[in-house]
Amino acid sequence: MSTNKGKVAIVTGATGGIGLAVAKRLGQDGYTVCINGINHEEGAKRVDELKAEGIDAEYYGFDVTQEEAVTENIKKIGEKYGKIDALINNAGGLGGRSRFEEMTTEFYRFVMALNLDSVFFASRAAIPYLKKGENPTIINYTSNAGWNAGGPGAGIYGTSKAAVHTITRALAKDLAEYGIRVNAVSPGTIDTDFHKQIKSTKPEVFKSWANNIMLKRLGQPEDVAGVVSFLVSTDASFLTAETIQIGGGQALGI
Repeated sequence: MSTNKGKVAIVTGATGGIGLAVAKRLGQDGYTVCINGINHEEGAKRVDELKAEGIDAEYYGFDVTQEEAVTENIKKIGEKYGKIDALINNAGGLGGRSRFEEMTTEFYRFVMALNLDSVFFASRAAIPYLKKGENPTIINYTSNAGWNAGGPGAGIYGTSKAAVHTITRALAKDLAEYGIRVNAVSPGTIDTDFHKQIKSTKPEVFKSWANNIMLKRLGQPEDVAGVVSFLVSTDASFLTAETIQIGGGQALGI
């Protein structure tokens, strides 16, 4: 499949974890994958790994919280390929923990920027090119914290993810006339470096988390990648404004 004729997907925050698994899966599905990150050395390595598997991949190094950098890079991709078929707004994170009483304005703004501004900046920049795409789609990432407001110190993370849930539906409404679908995934506890610290310092606690999941196991990055692969495919062509929980039933509690 020629890169000019094939589909083009952008995956932010894709130098490891879920983002890398999603990029790999979309690459296997035939997409040219443009992966983003802020660690350029890691980005170059990931591109080499993907190419070794026969995947057409490129790395674009920029910080998703920086408006100009996001706009410039997504425009660069759109102009190069003449279109964008899928935008996967995977970048995001907890950013740390802070109770509201001690929370600095800087921390508040950083977490909101990482999880919400990034979706807005990337989506806005990609829309003109998604309009030229085939079965064009945007996938955002929310979290259980968007419903339960997060654990201790994660209140602003939960707030930002609730906003992602709403902007997903708002974008879906706004872009439906162009045939651009917008959905979100809500991963549960996925075994990635996101949990690296607790996994190394309190392995017994990390292991016990599976007890609170109906299917009695933690998720793997590939579990999320498979759902994203479905959502960007024509099999999901009548799905928009939806959020799919990928948590083994975790959201219901047991």
